[in-house]
Amino acid sequence: MWQGARVLVTGGTGLIGRPLVERLLAQGASVRIASLDDPSRAHPAAEFRRLNLTVLDTCLAACEGMDYVFHLAGIKGSPAMTATRPASFFVPTILFNTNMMEAARRCDVKGYLYTSTIGVYAPAAVFREDDVWTTFPSEHDRFAGWAKRMGELQAEAYRIEHGWDRVSIVRPANVYGPFDNFDPENAMVIPSLIRRAVDGEDPLAVWGDGSAVRDFIHAGDVARGMLLVMERRLRQPVNLGSGLGVRIRELVELIVSQLERPPQVVWDRSRPSGDPQRVMDVSRARALGFAPSISIADGLRETIAWYRQHRDAAARRYNVFTERQLV
Repeated sequence: MWQGARVLVTGGTGLIGRPLVERLLAQGASVRIASLDDPSRAHPAAEFRRLNLTVLDTCLAACEGMDYVFHLAGIKGSPAMTATRPASFFVPTILFNTNMMEAARRCDVKGYLYTSTIGVYAPAAVFREDDVWTTFPSEHDRFAGWAKRMGELQAEAYRIEHGWDRVSIVRPANVYGPFDNFDPENAMVIPSLIRRAVDGEDPLAVWGDGSAVRDFIHAGDVARGMLLVMERRLRQPVNLGSGLGVRIRELVELIVSQLERPPQVVWDRSRPSGDPQRVMDVSRARALGFAPSISIADGLRETIAWYRQHRDAAARRYNVFTERQLV
């Protein structure tokens, strides 16, 4: 399917984008990347365009001549950013999701992958794909969650009005790996902990009491799952997670165990832990033949090693929370 195909990957310099681009190139695709990151983060064998995808005309230019589009561009941030900077999540997400899908439809691409999120779900012990529209997103994720839900609804609107039924939807769990956002001020839990621990923070302060349970999946596994969903042309949303819960306390223990001088861990119980449990039902993905191949221990070991060796690359990531002007 990918041999000779012209493929656009938005966010192709990021956490999931890098392994996805590598897989597409390895299978013979011609890949174009659209991203606001520094060009040095792009795979050297791909075409790179530094573009602001909140603008429709820019999205049309990015899609021109493409056979397939993987829309991965997104905004990742910590719970603190979610609470204090919600417009920085909501507005750009609505704009580039809407404009990219519209551009892909106008350019009549053969297939479009829309990257949704675990944040579309309401609090529950287990998240099942068909439950989304009977509930509301968690209060902890309501801005980003609703913005992502609108992209899923847009795909349905196109099916109804235009008969354009070429959108596949994946909902990744908590994704981690190389090329993540390692900014300690606004990173998610794994890259934040890795940076602070590797950089020598001692004691290492962690929000909550460590009891919260989360579903983590390595970016390389997500990229593989995305390709599988597109190849099968599945039109139902698909959860891409491990289906296994890991307590934050266990996660912290795994990270500090990788260090030569493990820091003392201090749990800040005055800070929120978030929803008690967020684990995905991955039955639909399993039915496609997908299962994660990278364990949490191996994935953390790889990510820590990458961060130690590539601090400069980590710093050259576009950060919506610190860079006011889109270019």
